[in-house]
Amino acid sequence: MLALPPVRGQPARRQPENVVLHVTQLYGGLLSRDRYYILEENTEPLAKEGSSVNEQFGAVVVAAGNSTRMGGAGSKVFAILGGKPVLRWSLEVLDACPLIGEICVVCREEDMDMAWKAASGLTKPVQVAAGGPQRQDSVWNGVQALDEGWGYLLVHDGARPLVTTEAVEAVCREALRYGAATAAVRSKDTCKLAADDGFVASTPPRERLWAVQTPQAFEREMYLYALRRAQKEGQFCTDDCQLIEWAGGQVKLAEGSYRNLKLTTPEDVAAAQGLLGFGIGQKEGYPMRIGYGYDVHRLATGRRLVLGGVEVPFQMGLLGHSDADVLTHAVADALLGAAALGDIGQHFPDTDPQFSGANSLALLREVCRLVREAGYSIGNIDCTLIAQKPKVSPYTGQMRENLAAACSVEVGQVNVKATTEEGMGFTGAGEGMAASAVCLLAKA
Repeated sequence: MLALPPVRGQPARRQPENVVLHVTQLYGGLLSRDRYYILEENTEPLAKEGSSVNEQFGAVVVAAGNSTRMGGAGSKVFAILGGKPVLRWSLEVLDACPLIGEICVVCREEDMDMAWKAASGLTKPVQVAAGGPQRQDSVWNGVQALDEGWGYLLVHDGARPLVTTEAVEAVCREALRYGAATAAVRSKDTCKLAADDGFVASTPPRERLWAVQTPQAFEREMYLYALRRAQKEGQFCTDDCQLIEWAGGQVKLAEGSYRNLKLTTPEDVAAAQGLLGFGIGQKEGYPMRIGYGYDVHRLATGRRLVLGGVEVPFQMGLLGHSDADVLTHAVADALLGAAALGDIGQHFPDTDPQFSGANSLALLREVCRLVREAGYSIGNIDCTLIAQKPKVSPYTGQMRENLAAACSVEVGQVNVKATTEEGMGFTGAGEGMAASAVCLLAKA
């Protein structure tokens, strides 16, 4: 079934009564308008008079390309950009959008483990599906992996890491209003249509030319109608808007951003690094933020010793309201400090019973969510544990992995060291342990 939104200022296009179901619905709280669904012969109506559509979106992130133009052996969406995988940038933006209820990453089968890792720590349900022979097939696989309850679908290219929450929400709002929408920007260049012999055939008026981007969003039943019809007729389209157009629908253009680059060649990566503030000689735009954290806990009998999420065998443990993981607390304070979000005691006070015995890695995950919401990404973390006993070097590798997983970054972005104070001070006397941490954040 395909919704054909009326052109503004013109009546809706009617079809013969035997193949048209007339439905009136409230669209996103914006307006009430008539909608006409074209039905294939001998099919049951997919919408009924007065029925309502779930106005949340299931998102498909397409990341199944071979990256041949990038020149590398691996998929470009898992290359590191600004301290995290390219794919992670757009996943965090989609995760922060209140209109999106679920996300599915579609990738090559050999990349599925990396896709799960890139999506770790997101707040919304995540699925990972294998790609197909064509982009259209990959999107279909992603749609099938999503819950069928979402009334709308959003498709985004995982190689566009600089998309913003504002752009995603703008496309969603237009899709709620018109049934189909895409991010797009006006063409800056005069474009030519070429003849078969390589000469200019014509020059379209530049004021009517738009470069189409992603995300693109559609009413679910509209998209499924177009896709099933294309599958039946052997039609392949280069993007999802073209699919809707081919099936007779209309797509609304939503203002995108020239920053929303698609990473296709190494030059695109260099441009993205510059826009993110990671380019050589970058002096303006997106600042770096440095944070410092320090924490101390007294040793006591009858307590577990938890450091960086690892339970270390010892006759005493650290005393505290939570699990007293002094290393994780220092990291959390460094991140909060860099983002100017206060300190760990402010967010998880020791007077609140809900944090009694709390897992500090869970608290760190919440801190990282706050940091992302504030618009920052983690560059690196370096932390030091200060203790006379026990010897913790056998456990620092696992501590790094735990901290990296909680922060949704690569292990290579986290360093853990341990030292003593040569028998001096309260740590040297075995009365307690301390930890310090520094971190680097970048404005996303």
